Amino acid sequence: MIRSIITGTGSALPVRRVSNAELAETVDTTDEWIVERTGIRFRHIAGPDETTATLAADACRAALSAAGRSAQDIDLIVLATATPDQTFPASATKVQAMLGIDDCVAFDVAAVCSGFLYAVQVVDSMIRAGVHKCALVIGAETFSRILDWEDRTTCVLFGDGAGAIVLEAEESTGRVGGERGILATKLHADGRHNELLYVDGGPSTTGTVGKVRMKGREVFRHAVVNLATVMGESLAAAGLSADDVDWVVPHQANARILDATARKLGLASEKVVVTVDQHANTSAASVPLALDTAVRDGRIKPGQLIVLEAMGGGFTWGAAVVRL
Repeated sequence: MIRSIITGTGSALPVRRVSNAELAETVDTTDEWIVERTGIRFRHIAGPDETTATLAADACRAALSAAGRSAQDIDLIVLATATPDQTFPASATKVQAMLGIDDCVAFDVAAVCSGFLYAVQVVDSMIRAGVHKCALVIGAETFSRILDWEDRTTCVLFGDGAGAIVLEAEESTGRVGGERGILATKLHADGRHNELLYVDGGPSTTGTVGKVRMKGREVFRHAVVNLATVMGESLAAAGLSADDVDWVVPHQANARILDATARKLGLASEKVVVTVDQHANTSAASVPLALDTAVRDGRIKPGQLIVLEAMGGGFTWGAAVVRL
């Protein structure tokens, strides 16, 4: 039996770091208002020469270095993003070119904030099927390009960034309870809730990129229920319980959602990786970005059991149980 294991993580952030106080100079808001409602203190905003693809490529270079791999070892690239560089071709192909890879499978996945979890399941399935052996799975966004900077209910919530992992095929050892790799994934979608979190534009409707629109109260309510449920489902699929979990690496949307989800699942807050205060909501990038942060600062260690989870517009949501 083949499993896909995480052998390296990486992340990248734009150079410009914007505090709540700086944002309050141009937006009708305050540091206190933002922190109280979201827990966010800083976000990174991409400059003119920084795009989703350039940030993704930088995150990939860091992940490859951590894995001890070269770009030529990669035979698959899947990039989760809602803010591609172009309508087409896929930004994954731009990353491929930036890394100097002449030929490998490369495509984008669009599931907004859940995109990285969707990409993980797609790549895990392809590796388990024996089709690919060494892949880059990326979440990267430049959400600042689609924000309405006059809408304080949304523009204060988001930031730009990228995170990546190297997933490699490994033969299962058959050890009970000690297997490395992706142990279980669960994904969901419910398109009936489109109007609660969406972008009001697109090539086939308005011919424009559009801006982010959100009904925050309703999104919060759905997020807490859906995330706690899917985390439970993924653990059950892996034959594990919340007591077995060393760390939860959640989508970094709102500190209150993180707290409420942990309580609903009966997890101690000390087991939840929180980076939303430093990076804000980076959509598909937030889970791999938080994962890389916690791996590099030593919180997450090899052999530990982690749960990745996210929910985004659509609605889409999902979770993955992973042993590093």
